[in-house]
This record gives sequence, structure tokens and C-alpha cells, in this order.
Amino acid sequence: MNINHPSFGKIDKNRVIFFDTTLRDGEQSPGFSMNLDEKLRMARILTELGVDVIEAGFPVASTGDFESVYRIAELIKDSVICSLARSGGKNDIEKAGEALKPAKRKRIHNFISTSPLHMKYKLRMEPETVLEIIADGNKKARQFTDDVQWSAEDGSRTDPDFLCRCVEVAIKNGATTINIPDTVGYSTPEDMRRIFKDLLERVPGADQVIFSCHNHNDLGLGVANTIASLQGGARQVECTINGIGERAGNAALEEITMILRTRHDEFPYDNRIISKKLLNASRTLSTITGFDVQPNKAIVGRNAFAHESGIHQDGMLKNAETYEIMTPESVGWNRSSFVLGKHSGRAAFRDKLKSLGYDEFSDEKLNEAFQRFKTLADQKKTVYDDDISALVDDEVRDHEFIRFIDMSIKSGIRASEVLLTLEVDKQNKKIEFTGNSGSVDAAFNAIRKIFPHPEATLSLFSIGAVTQGTDAQAKTTVRLEENGKTVDGQGTDVDTVVSAVKAYVHALNKLLTKRQRQKPENVA
Repeated sequence: MNINHPSFGKIDKNRVIFFDTTLRDGEQSPGFSMNLDEKLRMARILTELGVDVIEAGFPVASTGDFESVYRIAELIKDSVICSLARSGGKNDIEKAGEALKPAKRKRIHNFISTSPLHMKYKLRMEPETVLEIIADGNKKARQFTDDVQWSAEDGSRTDPDFLCRCVEVAIKNGATTINIPDTVGYSTPEDMRRIFKDLLERVPGADQVIFSCHNHNDLGLGVANTIASLQGGARQVECTINGIGERAGNAALEEITMILRTRHDEFPYDNRIISKKLLNASRTLSTITGFDVQPNKAIVGRNAFAHESGIHQDGMLKNAETYEIMTPESVGWNRSSFVLGKHSGRAAFRDKLKSLGYDEFSDEKLNEAFQRFKTLADQKKTVYDDDISALVDDEVRDHEFIRFIDMSIKSGIRASEVLLTLEVDKQNKKIEFTGNSGSVDAAFNAIRKIFPHPEATLSLFSIGAVTQGTDAQAKTTVRLEENGKTVDGQGTDVDTVVSAVKAYVHALNKLLTKRQRQKPENVA
């Protein structure tokens, strides 16, 4: 059986569409906000990865969200650009349609809650009113594009009979993709498999649309529920890079991709994702957001293809398949382990970056990172792969409004004197500050003197070592909170106080970006 779809034409029953919502659901999670340039950078990465549909944002939420959707629609031509809207929201669908005007291929994604809990307490609506809004929302969306997606927010906790009625109304009024999200991550794989099988069997016209799944990870079942949804008949998977998203996150794109590739015998579904680009996408997102993936994260964690046990090493030497079910190269890793030092040249450094998954580097950024590497190599006996990753990540972060320039410290038992220079809005500002609570506290107070931000509070300060040894780089995380907004910043340096200042400046820049944004509400 083939399905006709306005954006994809005839689609074979085993073709899976990848719908990435990193820039919408992922970006709205605490601490993960991105500025416009960072969103455009990620959009390019996603389309090169082979993502079919990029959900670019929620235009009615803020001017910044509208602009980001519009600019992504201008830039990206190889993926469908999707814009989110509430089915019954005031001006939502008009804003979504307007933001998508430059798009070569466009989709409006409208949604409303359908579960008894949401209808009673959140919407305060009767079921019949919800059905009317579903009809009106999809009709209105069709005025802007033939590619319309409708979502039943909290669909997995919706009464099955009512869910069938909602889906039928959405299809009759123009929806071409139907999404049933497990909005709060409550369901089990068997639940999701049953929901999609039930809808396909019971709803008139179900065989003429594409069913989509959007599974959150609150119980750690996001990916498992996604695979089960495919078994039930869904043919679009909604996911994010590194599994970022509200609360515990979403199903991870990289994990879904490699399950379908590695276990094609069990799940014979085809897709467009270029798996060798997965690591680069993961690293790029981590660099932009300041959030590293956990070392044991499947596919893209630094230990995913690491072997320390002697028994494992022996097996790997004899046949890699004894302990690896996929090759590192298939997802973008390279097992090269040569060590770089202060005598290494730029060409060797570039090769090392490629082996670590950094595919896209301008000559300017390469030169900046290379100079930082040479400085580090003079300070450390051995430069490890993790050292290189840390200094590159710190270099390519978008520092934007505030940039660390220089600092000197004189520290004693009772007082610390800091001379700090920051670039603020492209102008250097210098200050001397004396504090009695240690070097880091004095440095942070100096930042506050140069750029006052009295409503922001420091809620987390964490220091770790990138590698072993007394000459290891310090890696610092700083979390700032302001009026309910939370951001995390990271910095690395062989000097612990410098790494702390870099992390604070990184967090402060992200906070400034977040001040311009309003968090979208009531989304699937």
C-alpha cells in the first residue's frame, strides 16, 4: 500500500519520515534556548543529516520565534519546514502561515488537548467544543498549505472512542498527517502499538494519511514507544538530537536511526537519515547549548565505543563484532587514537578534529582553535582527545554580546584582587575588584560590576577535570536563574578561575538571549 502525501508524493508503507523538533520542543526545555544564528546553524545540520521535516518553532509565542521560523524557511530548501500553532489559538495559525511564506515546502502543525484530564482542567471545554475547534483549525491551516498536521495533545491518555472521533474530524477537514503524542511519557510500548492499530482499523480515511508518534521520555521509554508505534502503523517519528526536550526529553533521533539500521531484520523500515553525520549533529547541539551528553549515552556518548575490560579488548582484537553491534564509523566516530603535541602541525590538527566528529570548521575558526591547542600543548605534558574536544567546544560557542578578554588575580588568605577585562557590545571594559570570599567569588562580582544583572542568581557552580593529572583542564558549569528562566554555561581552561569566568560569561550571554523570548505554552 502507498500513501499520497502533499509534501512527499507516494510513500511506500515501509518508508519512515523523520520529523525533528529539536528547534521547537527541544529548544523550549530549561536551559536549552538558542539565538537566531544558533538555530540557523542547527537547521543546516539537520537538513544535511537527512531530516525530512524540521519543526522550526512556535511563531505566535514571540517575535524571536516568528523570526527564526521565517529565516529558517528562507534558508532551508531540502526539508519541509514546519510551524506550530494551537488549533483554537488567537492568531496562531495566521502567524504560522505568515512565518512559512518563504518556505519551498511548508507544513502547519496545529494541536489541541483531547484527554479528559486536559479538557476538564486545562481547556475547561466540553468534548463537542474540542471537536469543533479541531475542524476549524484544520480548515484554517489548509488556507496556507496543503500539508497540514494535527496533534491530539495527551493523546495517549485520551478515551479511545473519542480519539477516533477527533482523528476522523481532523482528516475530514484537511489534515494529512495525524500525530498521537505520548505528551507526558506515561505509556508503554504495548499501549502505543495498540493505539495506532486501533486508529488505522476504526477511523474512516485513516489509510489516506500518515500517522505520527511523539513520545516523551519521562519513564525512559521514549525510543521503545517510538519503535512500538511503528509496529502499530505510524510512519512518522518525532524526535530530537540527543533526546532533548521538555522534562526528561524526547525520543532521541540517533537512537531511533541506529535501531532501524542495526535491526533491519526486525524493523524493515527505510529512511533518509545519513547515519555518519549523527555524531557531528550531536556535538554541534552540545556545543551550542552547553549541555554535554552523558558518557554512556547510546550512539554518541564518548564511551559508546570504548573498551577498557581486558576480556573485551581481547575479543575486539580478534573480531570487533564480539563486542560491537555497529561500527564507530557508521555514526561518525573514528577509532584513531594518536596523540597530538606541541610539535604537531595545522594539518594534523584538522585531521584530528575530523576524527573527533567536527566536520564543519571555517579557516578562521580552525586557526583560532589551533592557537588555543598550541597554547594548551605548551602547558600540558599530554593532550588527550577530550582536551581537544573541550577547547574546540569552548572556542566555537557563540559568545555574542559579552566576551572574556583577560584577567589577572592576586589571591591571599583573607582577600583576592581581580583585574578583569570583558568585551561588552564590542567595547572593552576593565575593572579592579577586591573580595574576601575567594578568587572565583571575586571574579564573579567583577563581572556583575562590569555588567549589572541584579535579578539573576547563581544556582549551580560545578568544576570537574577534563582529563587526569595536575595539569588537566578545568571544566566549569555555571547555572543562572532569572524570573523563572534557567540557563547553563560552560567554560574550560587550565586555570580554574578562568574556566569559571568563561562559564559565567557563557551563561550570561544565554540569559540575555532568553530575556528576548517567551516560553511557548500548551504544546504537545
